[in-house]
Amino acid sequence: MQGPQSNNGMLTTQRGEERFLSSDLFARKDARAPRPDHGHVSEPGRQIPVYHQCDVLVVGGGPSGTAAAAAAARAGANVAMLERYNHLGGLSTGGLVIWIDRMSDWEGKLVIRGFAEELFNRLPADAIAGPVRSDWGSQDAAKAAHWSQRTAAYHGIVTWSPTIDPEQLKLLSQEIVLERQVKLIYHSWAAEPLMENGAVAGVSFESKEGRMAVRAKVVIDATGDGDIFARAGAAYDNDIEAADVHHCMNTAWLFAGVDMERWIAFKAGQPERFTAFMAGGRDACGLFERPFVSWRNDVALFMGPRQTGYSALDVDDLTAVEVRSHRAMAQHLDYYRAHAPGFENAYMMLSAPQIGVRHSRRLKGVDAVLRARWPAGVALPDEVGVSPAVSPKFPNISIPYGALVPEQLDGLLACGRHISCDPNSHGFMREIPQCWITGQAAGVAAALAVAQGVQPRKVDIASVQAELQAQGAYVRTEQRQSLAA
Repeated sequence: MQGPQSNNGMLTTQRGEERFLSSDLFARKDARAPRPDHGHVSEPGRQIPVYHQCDVLVVGGGPSGTAAAAAAARAGANVAMLERYNHLGGLSTGGLVIWIDRMSDWEGKLVIRGFAEELFNRLPADAIAGPVRSDWGSQDAAKAAHWSQRTAAYHGIVTWSPTIDPEQLKLLSQEIVLERQVKLIYHSWAAEPLMENGAVAGVSFESKEGRMAVRAKVVIDATGDGDIFARAGAAYDNDIEAADVHHCMNTAWLFAGVDMERWIAFKAGQPERFTAFMAGGRDACGLFERPFVSWRNDVALFMGPRQTGYSALDVDDLTAVEVRSHRAMAQHLDYYRAHAPGFENAYMMLSAPQIGVRHSRRLKGVDAVLRARWPAGVALPDEVGVSPAVSPKFPNISIPYGALVPEQLDGLLACGRHISCDPNSHGFMREIPQCWITGQAAGVAAALAVAQGVQPRKVDIASVQAELQAQGAYVRTEQRQSLAA
């Protein structure tokens, strides 16, 4: 298959969609021999203590899981949330994906709303960097040129694509769910779904206390990799768009002690020197990456070289990506300090505690976000959110509730990067803002399913849409109703 074509910092895929990229893709070269068969051990049956019982259990405290827990609790459910790390926010915090992709559409309208909007309204002003609201959607050449160097303008249009302080977002995410009386359980890794009559009825999890269980009326799989729905037997896809970046992995990092304004002036003002700099970096480091701005001028974000050919479900592959990424961080520091304007006094600030996984499994749902629907821009009857389109040539994209519901498995909803969608649509549905959308939708639907005494697939969609709107989410029920009439 032909690879992506570069175009001024964008990549154009075979299907003609443009995606913002900043580095090459690095294929694995360390061919690994098959893992030896060391046989098996037998594990005796045992009684597992029930740690907690609740209406809604959210497994995973990333962007979608945090939104799901907050939304379900706000809708009246008794909620618990399992998180394997010591913080909430997932890749938006622990993964250092602090550049939050487009939340406004190509006309400048904020369409990623609800829980996401609450976060940005409550974050301290000095924890956010991005264009002022009056500039969203601007096609002014000078403004677009300025913000294109700061991850907030594409196709000559200024967008709301802010960068954020990950520690402030960790704290705020935690405080919101605690305000709503969510039972928050850190340092706990979900192991297996509890099954009753073919439906998910909770999970077992591992912690320093050993294995315990949480029973729930509805479980929300927000693991990002579909760990719970896959182990419960739900069908899923794992095919990829080979010319796209969204199946790669990387570990991000931060350098401090930099002057990003000096770096931007060099990159934008001396293109020939910049090209030579990048070529020299590839020669010196092999895996090479250029920096992004952060929420501070003295902190630079490196998303980490994007590495292909590794599986997010293989422990040896995950280890290999981490090893390569940490070595690359040290090599980058040496090269940047020696050759990059603004980086003379740079130092390692932080490597991401969480690996940057883009894709592993995608649920096979009752419905899906589909590439074939992009041109129409129709508000689907069960719309639970709206995503900005990948480029100005497409209208906004409707997210159906059916994309969160397994084809057959009951007792469970999915949200985040593993919802039901095709490979092309996954390229944007995996992003942080879209995870906030689907998480909030799953949380509301789970809470209402419990209240209505039905399985999630049978929940009244009009009541879900009404509650989402009451929580500030952007759902186009008026447009849907007018089309039906």
